[in-house]
Amino acid sequence: MPHPARLPSILWTNMNMLEVPLWLYPVAFLAVLGPLVFVHEYGHYIVGRWCGVKADTFSIGFGRKILGWTDKRGTEWKIGWLPLGGYVQFAGDRDAVSQPDAEWQQLPAEQKSHTFPAQPVWKRSLIVAAGPVTNFLFAIAIFAAFNMAYGVPATPPVIAAIDANSAADEAGLRVGDRIAAINGREMDTFDDIRIAVAPDLGKPVDLRIERGGERLNIALRPRIVSEPDQFGNKNERAVIGVLPGPPVYATASPLTSVQLGVAQTWTLVRLTGNILSQFLTGQRSIKDMGGPVKIAKQSGEMATLGVVALISFIAFISINLGFINLLPLPMLDGGHLVFYAYEAVRRRPAPPQAQEWAFRFGFAAVVTLMLVVTFNDLGSLGLWDGIARLIG
Repeated sequence: MPHPARLPSILWTNMNMLEVPLWLYPVAFLAVLGPLVFVHEYGHYIVGRWCGVKADTFSIGFGRKILGWTDKRGTEWKIGWLPLGGYVQFAGDRDAVSQPDAEWQQLPAEQKSHTFPAQPVWKRSLIVAAGPVTNFLFAIAIFAAFNMAYGVPATPPVIAAIDANSAADEAGLRVGDRIAAINGREMDTFDDIRIAVAPDLGKPVDLRIERGGERLNIALRPRIVSEPDQFGNKNERAVIGVLPGPPVYATASPLTSVQLGVAQTWTLVRLTGNILSQFLTGQRSIKDMGGPVKIAKQSGEMATLGVVALISFIAFISINLGFINLLPLPMLDGGHLVFYAYEAVRRRPAPPQAQEWAFRFGFAAVVTLMLVVTFNDLGSLGLWDGIARLIG
């Protein structure tokens, strides 16, 4: 089992194949996505309350209500039948671009003051940004708890073994070398080496090596490997062919655990941004993109490894959810923030027609992306190969 603070299984392998009970996929998927949607939407909700805005609806899931109640503040809390997201609808916020309607204009001044459109731009920005930020804080809390409970990875970045004919072997690295930095970034632990190299798919790297009292600069190109994990999934990653010594874990105080949790979360944010840029530049194929079906599959696999692995995966998905929602794409929180930034600079909102067209484009882009990732997900399950065999 990987240490809970490490990256998900894309960066490690184990050749003992495991089987996942079919029923575990939907159960684990709900266990992963349900809390994350709640955390995200609760971030919007609680900051909205602090800003004096009334929430009409807090929904986990979309579509027809299967369970719900109304609290003393008049907020309807409900669960929809389609568990692929959620939303908070604030008073006066009736459309995608948050434009007040004629009904809003007729509200009494006291009632209007508690609606979303009546708030200054800085309050609306805080409310919108609170969802993704809460996802990051949730991941930090998970990592910090694991750091206190299990200790933190402290295996030094010292080479204990080198694979024959690997990039490291050909570059002249030796057992006992300390990899002090990669591309100018300091390596504090051996895990840092994997994180720095694996996602970049074979880009050349510059190593700063400490060998005895000598410092060397060595350039090499990592090799691309595609190895199955415990469940037979093949993932491409880059390796230089060096192995660590025995794993070392260090105890950490609560403050240090939180600081490390922030650093671990930031590492995964950078990793997510790096992988996204690879999709945009064509370094990675869009066939590698995954959606809800793939998350459900991975959720079941992580649940098979135990509660710790599943919670680690929840932290990873929470970071992805926060990151994606901050993208400057209309329909996402980041798109709203771009318009609020425009409003703050120009001292007036963007023209309603421009906002409407932008959100139409955003909706089309999101729908297209969902179709692509769903197509990929079904292909990863072998559906298209099965259909091709039937036709052939």
